[in-house]
Amino acid sequence: MHIEIWSDVKCPWCFVGKRRFEKALAEFPHRDSVEVTWKSYQLDPSLPDHYDGTEQQYLAERKGIAPEQVREMWQHLSRQAEGEGLDFDFDRVVVGNSFTAHRFLHLAKSHGRGDAAKEAVMSAHFEQGLDTSDIEVLVALGTGIGLAGDEIRETVSGDRFADDVRHDIEEARTLGVQGVPFFVVDRKYGISGAQPVELFRQALDQAWRESHPLVSLTPSPDGPACGPDGC
Repeated sequence: MHIEIWSDVKCPWCFVGKRRFEKALAEFPHRDSVEVTWKSYQLDPSLPDHYDGTEQQYLAERKGIAPEQVREMWQHLSRQAEGEGLDFDFDRVVVGNSFTAHRFLHLAKSHGRGDAAKEAVMSAHFEQGLDTSDIEVLVALGTGIGLAGDEIRETVSGDRFADDVRHDIEEARTLGVQGVPFFVVDRKYGISGAQPVELFRQALDQAWRESHPLVSLTPSPDGPACGPDGC
């Protein structure tokens, strides 16, 4: 079973959704038969690499959200994050374009380290207050998960994997994705948002049953058996 997940590394619900999906997947009896692929998405591609202002200023300037509303939103998000073992610190969040970080994630994916890189980048952004658009930050994160520093620096300094990021974003548009996180199961089922663990668990079970239907080996359904009405 193949699950593709579109998300932006600077989307808080994407981090919460990642945790909830992981909990459901950990309990799934066919976990070893599931392939997970992370896909790039940008909520605000117009952002500069480094925005000159705080997260609150960005939301007020670009989204028109009042400061008190921002604080209420952050409190709600922080409570949801705590429930998944995450420690968001919105006051330290560094605002900037996520395109470079997405290219870094594609590099990590090419080495089989996509999930570890996704975790590292999102934690750096939301929990540690690091600038995940900065080359040296990405080098430190990448070497921490086993990638070569020289290759990371060469990749993010140029335009390697830029087409891969654009392809992911275009693919999301083609599929009708309008928000993230967005989960696609076997290109058949779509799940939008950081849904509860139970919903992810049900979706995994349903998709597995439909892709692996039970084949009866008995020639007749009338063999001796017991049921709800007796034997």
